[in-house]
Amino acid sequence: MRHRRHARLPAVLVVAALAASAGCKGKPGPSGPSPNATKVPDAPTASATIDTTPPPVPPSKGALIEDERNSIAVFRDVAPSTVFVTQQRLVVDRFWGTAVEVPAGSGSGFVWDADGHVVTNYHVVAGAQSLVVRLQGEKTFPAKLVGVEPRKDIAVIKIDAPKDMLKPIQVAPLREPLEVGQKAIAIGNPFGLDHTLTTGIISALGRQVQGVGEVTIRDMIQTDAAINPGNSGGPLLDSSGHLIGMNTMIFSKSGSSAGIGFAVPSTTIARIVPQIIRTGKAEQVGLGIQLDQSRRLERRNGIRGLIIMSVVPGGPAEKAGLHGLSEGDRGLVLGDVIVGIDGTPVADYDGLYQVLDGKKPGDKVKVDVLRGPNGEKATIEVAVELLG
Repeated sequence: MRHRRHARLPAVLVVAALAASAGCKGKPGPSGPSPNATKVPDAPTASATIDTTPPPVPPSKGALIEDERNSIAVFRDVAPSTVFVTQQRLVVDRFWGTAVEVPAGSGSGFVWDADGHVVTNYHVVAGAQSLVVRLQGEKTFPAKLVGVEPRKDIAVIKIDAPKDMLKPIQVAPLREPLEVGQKAIAIGNPFGLDHTLTTGIISALGRQVQGVGEVTIRDMIQTDAAINPGNSGGPLLDSSGHLIGMNTMIFSKSGSSAGIGFAVPSTTIARIVPQIIRTGKAEQVGLGIQLDQSRRLERRNGIRGLIIMSVVPGGPAEKAGLHGLSEGDRGLVLGDVIVGIDGTPVADYDGLYQVLDGKKPGDKVKVDVLRGPNGEKATIEVAVELLG
């Protein structure tokens, strides 16, 4: 019989045909193999491994990645806790004899509790004649000042709003330390654009920044999440939507975000705010001494440390044997000069405040002083007390 020449099949059809032919190898005809025949590879043996894993399916158009879903969830959860704080100033038109309140500055804040306490920056409310707080639902309420701590740039104000309109923010648990590189989410009202979200990371921890209270705010969080004028007082959050800081200031030569923003840590806020709510001010402990914060005598005489001007009668410093200035035949006689607390050098009021910050009434500290005409060093233990 005459051998018929088969047309060459496309490769995909060859494979399909092989799958149905149970591994047939194509035997040669009486006159040998056809010169046009395609050599077919052997079918895989039973012991061969065949990868049946389906190829990865690309995300469908419009699908959200996990990071996007997280940002959306945090914003939806915390935006109701974020508020818009506006200063109102009374402007008098003497020609027409009228007076009207106009906005004089704005910032952000967040609801602290169901009693209507709102936390913001001190510099947002400083000098305000009146304050107005706007919630997410555009409802506005007049606010009154409860208390401030300028040295930490913290202020607490209060609004009389229905409890069902107030959603207190959740503070990050103290047992979970922050890490450089973790996600940071800022919500605020930059340039008056309310409830704006920006994201970034924690760029650094433990920063020291000069605050408006003329002392250094320590342990501040640095973030590259965009912070602009109007973000002050707004919350800085982690990926769980917990408060990790309060956006406070930026480092910028233009006045706009340069990717370097700073936030007061939530640990400081959680310690100071309840004190302000309870007493109207932050609790501060001291040694029972009078100081010259401007350090005029120290600068005039080249003294590095803090001259004790006087001791409070009956206070812990007097009880411990510390001495202030006294009158001599030739004028003032130098008493004790504080140069360290608990082994930490102290050169000015800022340093003293930072060392005592966080101490509780009754805690004992070791005060290093220089005394006498020869500046002999002595260490005296003093129990700190709550300042009035």
